[in-house]
Amino acid sequence: MTLVAIRRNQMKNALRGSTTLFFGFILITQQVLINGPLIGIDARIANAHRHNFTPWIDSVLMKVDNLGLRGLTASILLIAATYISRKFQSWRPLNLAILSLLALNLVVGLSKLAIGRTKPQLNVDLIYAGGLSYPSGHASNALLTWGILAYLIYRYTHREGYHGRLLAGIVALITTSVCAVSLFRNTHWLSDLLGGLFIGGALLVLVVAIDRYFPSESQRS
Repeated sequence: MTLVAIRRNQMKNALRGSTTLFFGFILITQQVLINGPLIGIDARIANAHRHNFTPWIDSVLMKVDNLGLRGLTASILLIAATYISRKFQSWRPLNLAILSLLALNLVVGLSKLAIGRTKPQLNVDLIYAGGLSYPSGHASNALLTWGILAYLIYRYTHREGYHGRLLAGIVALITTSVCAVSLFRNTHWLSDLLGGLFIGGALLVLVVAIDRYFPSESQRS
């Protein structure tokens, strides 16, 4: 099989994966809009008892939660992508970083404005009420931006397969931690986080698919 055929197959598989994840996002969105069974789980988690930790633990939890902040994650990704672009004399890493951030903020931002769901901290779950809870920007930011960063590091440093798995594991750990802390701190409903993960994952796979279909000679793997 030629290299072109291999990349074409990679593109097709990635598009299928991205489409599947996007349908997951649509399904979660449908649950939110029709007040489906998932919303009952949202309420039970939001109303569950929270342990009162000491201030220093609360501070640690806040820092973990911040790993999904749009400003922080975008800044780290753009700085790292700029460094990789300069080092390997290619605009590709920076272009991919910008593409992923534009796509994420466009899709998530429009979804938040269109649905207008309130935060669980208000003790009421309403849609079309001017809220910005769904989908979770923290979850989508964590998965997409840290995922793109891991992808750029792997593709431009020619690491072995196990390095790729290690990077993927780190992204999964960060994303899971951000979601868990968001649930504990009651800053997002469970369905917010699931919706954010699905749309963030769909965009991540789509950006990777585009990159692999149009290869760059500066990539080492």
